[in-house]
Amino acid sequence: MKTENNKDSGSALTVKGLSKSFGAKRAVDGLELAIPAGEFHALLGPNGAGKTTTLRMVAGLLRPDAGAVSIFGHDISKNATAAKGVTAFLPDDPLLYGKLTPLEYLEFVAGLWAIPADAAGKRAKELLEWLELWTNRDEYVEGFSRGMRQKLALAGAMIHEPKLMILDEPLTGLDARAARSVKDMLVAYVKKGNTVVLTTHILEIAERLAERISIILNGRIVAQGSLDELRSRTGAAIGAGGATLEDVFLELTEPA
Repeated sequence: MKTENNKDSGSALTVKGLSKSFGAKRAVDGLELAIPAGEFHALLGPNGAGKTTTLRMVAGLLRPDAGAVSIFGHDISKNATAAKGVTAFLPDDPLLYGKLTPLEYLEFVAGLWAIPADAAGKRAKELLEWLELWTNRDEYVEGFSRGMRQKLALAGAMIHEPKLMILDEPLTGLDARAARSVKDMLVAYVKKGNTVVLTTHILEIAERLAERISIILNGRIVAQGSLDELRSRTGAAIGAGGATLEDVFLELTEPA
């Protein structure tokens, strides 16, 4: 289900000429990307295409060899504090502290963002209730399931109310109920005018949620647009207007 939101006229994320190599391997090769504020955007590609490397550079966790990243007008190489202050990055295997309870973890993360204790407590309660973790608030994280840990990590990413959320495979390993809870939260988050950029190998998720899709191959964006726009670029659109994102993705990433 696509979101219906009023987009800000500005750009949430602008990437220009981004490149990164590891030894002789070029992981990201002059990548260009522009995502407007208020959009749910999916970055898709086969394994090794450069998705995670791109997101880590965007989040400021990895220094690019070349190129520039701007988040809401803040160049991350020149003004990292301002750029990161409006951004949240959730990796596919987030680090949590097993000896903390959910409330303690969120209070700890809020402290890193210098959020006053009263405001942090209120925000933590809202997030835990939203993600159906409030009844587990006094349990240690080490006893949580994969789905519960993923939802708590998402709550930690949202505690400072970021305008841009970057998610690397956020639904991997979740059961149907946990995945639905996370999807509903992300949709509600975008409806408020915020921006989500996610990678996923579950193409049905991208097809249902993303307003626009970028397909990356060999470190470059090879196609971008809505699903209908991507269909128009492939043979899947001929005589088959209902071609799935999987059909389109496989055609666009087929080896030469």
